[in-house]
Amino acid sequence: MKKITMSAVALTAIMGSFSSVSAADGINILDDLQVSGEIRPRYEMVDDGNSATANANAFTARTKLKVTGNLFNVDGLTASVGIISVNNFGSHTYNAKDGNTYNDGDKPYAVVLDPQKAMISNAELNYKVGDTLLHAGRGQVNLDNQRFIGTVGWRQLERSYDSVFIANNSVKNLSVLAAWVYGLQGVGSIPDDNGLLGENTYDTNTVLLHAAYTVMPALKVTAYDYMIAGVHDTYGLALTGNVKLDMAKLNYRAEYALQKDSTMEIHNSDGKADASYYNLDLGANISGILAGVNYEYLSGSNASGTETAFSTPLATGHKFNGWADQFLSTPSGGLIDANVRLGYKTKGFGKILAIYHDFSADTAMTLNTGVGTGDDLGSEFDAVYVNKIPGVNGLTGLLKYADYSKGNVGPLTDTTKIWAQLDYKFSTK
Repeated sequence: MKKITMSAVALTAIMGSFSSVSAADGINILDDLQVSGEIRPRYEMVDDGNSATANANAFTARTKLKVTGNLFNVDGLTASVGIISVNNFGSHTYNAKDGNTYNDGDKPYAVVLDPQKAMISNAELNYKVGDTLLHAGRGQVNLDNQRFIGTVGWRQLERSYDSVFIANNSVKNLSVLAAWVYGLQGVGSIPDDNGLLGENTYDTNTVLLHAAYTVMPALKVTAYDYMIAGVHDTYGLALTGNVKLDMAKLNYRAEYALQKDSTMEIHNSDGKADASYYNLDLGANISGILAGVNYEYLSGSNASGTETAFSTPLATGHKFNGWADQFLSTPSGGLIDANVRLGYKTKGFGKILAIYHDFSADTAMTLNTGVGTGDDLGSEFDAVYVNKIPGVNGLTGLLKYADYSKGNVGPLTDTTKIWAQLDYKFSTK
């Protein structure tokens, strides 16, 4: 941890020296420096319901630091360098799929995907001219609600994208983006050949196309084509909006997507896919009372193999289908998640939210007993409370709970997870 901390300090000093030294020579390499960062300690308990494993108790802390400055005095040209480190302070009462296995006696601990590791999270150039932004290098990419493209920011070692993209909003109410992703880094990336997460950069050859047009506050139309090399192409359309009524503020989402054979190839692999997805959501805020209903459908595979299970390998999966993370991969029979939420949010009190999920398969699956078929994939209750800590600007506290109960099909087990977290963010100039 000392080495990582010193590296962060050295990074700031070096960036500052570039600015000051070059200014003395009359040439500014970097100036107008901005520093942003985050310190996020967390406790996570996992009881995965498996008699062969011991409960995990993970104590970790995430530290992020990013420095951004104007480059060569060129208007609109900036450079950013950032690091992220995760430290468990020598605690090994959990397993992180990092190649190491820790046991409680004869039992391995349950998995918490927060390996102790440091990486460069940002190394990027951005050039903004008019309404067009050009980007090259490593940074964070979150599109829409992160159902398909996200950074998995919930996990301590957040994903970064190595990409080149162009974004434009010169047409009023229209934003378009075209990106080529040539690498991924961080927990939640596609596993390597050993099934490890976040240990190696995953080389890819992926194209992301995205366009959004705001017709009015009550209607925004988003279209996308995410071509993940060797996996699949995902084509989709989403309608979203906010509607103000006398007594409430409503928001909705209606989305449909298809997955077909991948256009982009990598490592001589051409992905085969035939799957569908839709998501219907309606939410309301009535004087701080939050309520909503959601129905999400991910199709499953068939026996002949001509149809495949709908998958979202680059999503921030923790946001969807329950916080116990039992459905980061779609079951072979598909997944239907019908859920309701209720909460309350107001200044000073913070936000409290509870969600109940009922999970079922799209097509019948073999019962866990091995005899007969069924579609019950279980249920889950989630709850969270989050609020700003008084007296400390930028500090937020969080308590979170997830309780999954297995159904009569699928290989899953009853799982309980508990989190307690502090999150301190800062920014200076």
